[in-house]
Amino acid sequence: MSDDADFLGLIDLAAAATGGVAILANDEFFAEKDNLLRAYAAVWKEHEYTDRGKWMDGWETRRRREPGYDWCIVRLGLPGVIRGVVVDTAFFRGNFPAECSIDACAIPVEDDLAGSVDAATVWTELLPRAPLAGDTRNEFHIACESHDARGARFTHVRLNIFPDGGVARLRVHGEVRPDFARLARQSELVDLAAVENGGFSEAASDMFFGARQNLIAPGRPINMSDGWETRRRRGPGHDWNLVRLGASGTVRRLELDTTHFRGNAPGRVMVEGRGAAHDDWRVLLPERRVQPHTRHVFASELRVLGPITHVRLNVHPCGGVARLRAWAEPAPDPSAASATAISRLNALAPTDAAATLLGCCGARAWAERMAAQRPIEDGAALLRLADRVWWSLGEAEWLEAFAAHPKIGGHAAAADTGAKAAAWAAGEQAGVVGAGDHVRARLAAGNQAYVERFGFTYIVCATGKSAPALLALLEARLGATRAVELGTAAEEQAAITRLRLGKLLEGR
Repeated sequence: MSDDADFLGLIDLAAAATGGVAILANDEFFAEKDNLLRAYAAVWKEHEYTDRGKWMDGWETRRRREPGYDWCIVRLGLPGVIRGVVVDTAFFRGNFPAECSIDACAIPVEDDLAGSVDAATVWTELLPRAPLAGDTRNEFHIACESHDARGARFTHVRLNIFPDGGVARLRVHGEVRPDFARLARQSELVDLAAVENGGFSEAASDMFFGARQNLIAPGRPINMSDGWETRRRRGPGHDWNLVRLGASGTVRRLELDTTHFRGNAPGRVMVEGRGAAHDDWRVLLPERRVQPHTRHVFASELRVLGPITHVRLNVHPCGGVARLRAWAEPAPDPSAASATAISRLNALAPTDAAATLLGCCGARAWAERMAAQRPIEDGAALLRLADRVWWSLGEAEWLEAFAAHPKIGGHAAAADTGAKAAAWAAGEQAGVVGAGDHVRARLAAGNQAYVERFGFTYIVCATGKSAPALLALLEARLGATRAVELGTAAEEQAAITRLRLGKLLEGR
């Protein structure tokens, strides 16, 4: 057990409120694995029993009578760098494990749903076997050297208990690491203050009634406790909350939400920004009056500071704010692979650029108009332009793009859009690989019925979808009118185009 508990101030990456879930356990005879991630502290119910035994607020396995150990796999709601864990054995006094260890891995979410967290998964040991105490918050610091000196990004953890027993709660504290490359490619604004996008409240003047991280928590506030609130200020000055953005960006819209704060909202607010280009604080939102129990949105009122890395919310003189959202354009990373890809695309001859883009969308008019719009600023601009050009096209161009795709479960595209596009299509339909003959036969029949009914190929963004899921979508869409289905197919094509442009930007 570590004496260094500084990690407790970091985000709980496994919290159920942010999407953490216990997806698999080898045994949960006495108490369910889902209890591990409950937000509230474990409770004790005297004389409460189930048909399995004593009711316990945690995960508890049966008494092991053979060699081995028990384990539970948790998908982190927020992938990131793990700095410490808390294995809480509250109320497990004579039935707690003697020891525990922690492993971690990084895999796509769709893989764990497909059962790919298996013997082939590569696990990294973060915490070697360590003793546990009963009815105790067992805190373990995770040294960077145990996995990667720079900090590795993980998506799942595995709690191993030796040999068996019960654990009330598991907390996995660390630094959120979203997919920054994907965020930067989004054509819409991104809330860079959000904890799920890497935002972190570094400090606050006071948090007597509400924790500072609540300000950037996901979702809508559930009540007054689910916000940041200071004590009543009796002297001069004002309160503040300093938030580090998940990435550098230009803030275009701010949301300040005082929901549930009816008699204790601030009277006025002001927001400042700071960035790498200017380390001093500058006013982003000049001082404004705010109303109790209200979502305030500011856009035209904001000053343009360029890319910033931090915002500081100042509340005058004190009070509570439920949420702060900082919607921004992420700054392009000049060292990223996407910058190289954009430079290469801009340097190509018009015909070569159109040929390259044709692999992302098989409509020649789309590819030619995209090529004609160069030079393109960055990846985000490329995606915005792709959407705009696609929706400016007509049905003939849409049908040309649809025809460039292989049928779901097929092997070759109807149009020659290049080897790279063929490889992308094969990867997108990976869920069909291994499908049974019965499912494949129904897909083939469904594809034929679809073409006969609508006059074009069944188009669906197949990435991450299993063969049965693709079949169910196909059969459901057969009941639509042609006009509705044409629009649906166009939306699916737009999604496929964005995914392929993302792969192009990543150099894949």
